[in-house]
Amino acid sequence: MQTPPLKITFLGTGTSSGVPMIGCGCEVCISADKKDQRLRSSILVESETTALVVDTTPDFRYQMLRADVKKLDAVLFTHPHKDHIAGLDDVRAYNYFQQKPMELYANSLTEEAIKREFAYAFSDKKYPGIPNLNLNTIDDKPFMVGDIPVVPILVWHLKMPVLGFRFGSFTYITDANKIEEEEKEKIKGSDAMVLNALRKESHISHFTLDEAVAMVQELAVPTAYFTHISHQLGRHVDINAQLPKGITLANDGLTLFFE
Repeated sequence: MQTPPLKITFLGTGTSSGVPMIGCGCEVCISADKKDQRLRSSILVESETTALVVDTTPDFRYQMLRADVKKLDAVLFTHPHKDHIAGLDDVRAYNYFQQKPMELYANSLTEEAIKREFAYAFSDKKYPGIPNLNLNTIDDKPFMVGDIPVVPILVWHLKMPVLGFRFGSFTYITDANKIEEEEKEKIKGSDAMVLNALRKESHISHFTLDEAVAMVQELAVPTAYFTHISHQLGRHVDINAQLPKGITLANDGLTLFFE
């Protein structure tokens, strides 16, 4: 599958609580540096003709307004946790302007959560103005969204299966602490990858900063960006200064281009 030129925009790079965290007065949460202000993790992937987002966070509405996304063709979901699905209702604005259902791509576990959390959208008797959603069940097999080829990558969030996605030479993975050898092969050869790096201290279901660095180096991907960052990790400028060459923290609004 040939991949067209792509533009990748980081809509959010924070963990489930976002940064700043409600009620916190730590040096990260009170930082005046805009790179320390992180909405929940999501990306926008655009070709010349197709636009998709990975996950609809609780910040989805603001993320779409901030990035001025006038057209959206699909949503790909990584997993069913609230910080990755909670903003789904707001796709109804695109239903209204585009006059068609929003195409959703999710594994069966995430599908179940979407149907449970947004039951009104799947009711036999639909109230006017509810989101119009078309669920597409995916697994580990590649698929197309418009002219964008997508390769799912299975990773583990403790015991929960989570989907990462490879778009051409770019790989996006969030909410993981284990990647099996077979799935690592799907990542190798990427020009750039994104990986979660929650904090420096050990966590039950997320890569730490050191673990994320080690994974990037093992996979020999030349450029990497870390996301799903908590306030516990430290200030953007301080952590970036500690990272090896080719690895950097992502920040909200960061835009990448791939030919």
